[in-house]
Amino acid sequence: MGSVEKKGENRVRPFQDLVQDLMRPDALPHATRKVDLVQTHISWVFLTDEFAYKVKKPVNFGFLDFSTPQLRRHFCHEEVRLNRRLSGDLYLGVLPIYLSQRGYSFTHRCGEPVEHAVWMRRIPEESLMKRMLLRGELTEDHLLRIAEVLADFFSRAESSEEINTFGEPQRFKVNTDENFLQIEPYQGKTISAEELTFLRGWTEKFYETQENIFWDRIKQAKIRDCHGDLHMEHISIGERVSIFDCIEFNERFRYGDTLSDIAFLVMDLEFHGAERMAHEFWKAYKSLAKEDDVEDLLRFYKVYRAIVRAKVSGFQLEDPTIGPDEKREALKKARAYFRLALSYLGKTP
Repeated sequence: MGSVEKKGENRVRPFQDLVQDLMRPDALPHATRKVDLVQTHISWVFLTDEFAYKVKKPVNFGFLDFSTPQLRRHFCHEEVRLNRRLSGDLYLGVLPIYLSQRGYSFTHRCGEPVEHAVWMRRIPEESLMKRMLLRGELTEDHLLRIAEVLADFFSRAESSEEINTFGEPQRFKVNTDENFLQIEPYQGKTISAEELTFLRGWTEKFYETQENIFWDRIKQAKIRDCHGDLHMEHISIGERVSIFDCIEFNERFRYGDTLSDIAFLVMDLEFHGAERMAHEFWKAYKSLAKEDDVEDLLRFYKVYRAIVRAKVSGFQLEDPTIGPDEKREALKKARAYFRLALSYLGKTP
């Protein structure tokens, strides 16, 4: 995972020590009774009574490079800047982390910072869209509110000639080609060789037969600086709708068709068995955003998004900081996302 050299001593401190040290309440910058840890394939999130501190893992997946302290610091600042577009009240800033004889901490300053963290207000878990769905509390009114926020955001999101190029078919094809390349090592684990060949072949044929639809979307000004990771765990519903945790690490995944973002959320609802709600959300958004005759492209992006989620779940199988139970769950989830992608194309695994 990487390490940090401690100044003045001939030894290094592994990142596992950083995780252990920041689990101590006295190492954090604000008073708290306890600290909980949540981790993804790219970050550790330390949850306290009131706040959350997100530290980026020293990983390099090609499409994402957090391999140096400088890059991690840069992308912490980018994360705050970009997420303030849809949830400015949640993102409070970037905080330095120091390494002293007492270990890693925000509070014991020793020389220059060795790491940085995104500082956020803690989001009430009961307000997350996914939790509300699982409790049976998500309503059509909630879906309409989310659709309204997104339709307004996309209508105002940045657009430019440079951003438009990311909507071109060959430019977007870089993303799907990369997906299939990175999935290849997982054949026989998360997906069969036959299924991977089928998904790749269908995607290639879509580009060949539906090329014009990509150029039409550019003419319609539908290519914007979007969110890039729009699923239910990144939406909080309270007095206002807050949408957080957008893609900050690669413009290629954030610049694109607004329909690709919407397809992600529709797919996520369907993945969790909420087909009717997915339909209602899409109907509301379609009307607000004046989207017409885009069902084929919506399906293309749903397949793409399901494959991305499957791929990311598969990456967790290689993460040395994740235990065997979590890896079994990641494997199960990756296979389920691949099954969903195939089901969109009428293929039952």
